[in-house]
Amino acid sequence: MSAAIGRVDTGTAVSAVAKRLLDYLTSGTIEPGTRLPAERQLASSLGIGRSAVREALAALEILGIVDVRPGSGTYLRGSASELLPETLNWGLMLGAPRTKELIAVRSQLEIFAARLAAELMTDAQLHQLGNHIDAMRSNLGDRTRFIEADLKFHLLIAQAADNQVLFDLLQSIRSLLRVWVERGLAREEEAQLALDEHSRVYEALLTRDPNAVEAAMSAHMLTAGHRLERTLLQSTVEGVAG
Repeated sequence: MSAAIGRVDTGTAVSAVAKRLLDYLTSGTIEPGTRLPAERQLASSLGIGRSAVREALAALEILGIVDVRPGSGTYLRGSASELLPETLNWGLMLGAPRTKELIAVRSQLEIFAARLAAELMTDAQLHQLGNHIDAMRSNLGDRTRFIEADLKFHLLIAQAADNQVLFDLLQSIRSLLRVWVERGLAREEEAQLALDEHSRVYEALLTRDPNAVEAAMSAHMLTAGHRLERTLLQSTVEGVAG
């Protein structure tokens, strides 16, 4: 498999690994369900660190290309013909420039969804949204659970906007950005700031005032975008340094 993939430039490790694996997995030379080599073997074959391989596989899992099974390994999900539409639509968004553009698109879609939700969100959904805020507050020191509550908060707003296309877009974009969201909330003080921002969005939604909700979500997207871009920049610098 190493010969089929080839080594990559360590300066652009994650995006290069993901794209190289993407090309190989959609070439039709391996069968669906095939177990891929272990991270250590892939890292050695590609001449890069295991962390870059791990992040690349995580990105490909989000795209639906592979299935990562803890304790078992990573497997190819479908055939080349099934995977090709996914690679065409999302494959180029794995690098830093496209990720920055994705952050900007996500910001505007989140603001649009929040404004719609201000008038359409039911009392039951508002109550559930409050529960997600409580979950975030209770898990400031647990990044995994905090981010899960964060994700549910945003997806519930998108769901309340009652627009399936908007919901699907936001779900896909959020999934693609998940690695960067996790890095941007690595420290508890960063999680606290994010909680405060989400709380202000929630409080604005309680008023059902679209303008207030738009302002709160815009403020959140501005600071969240800065966190994501800062994390992306740090990763790029580290990749070049490595």
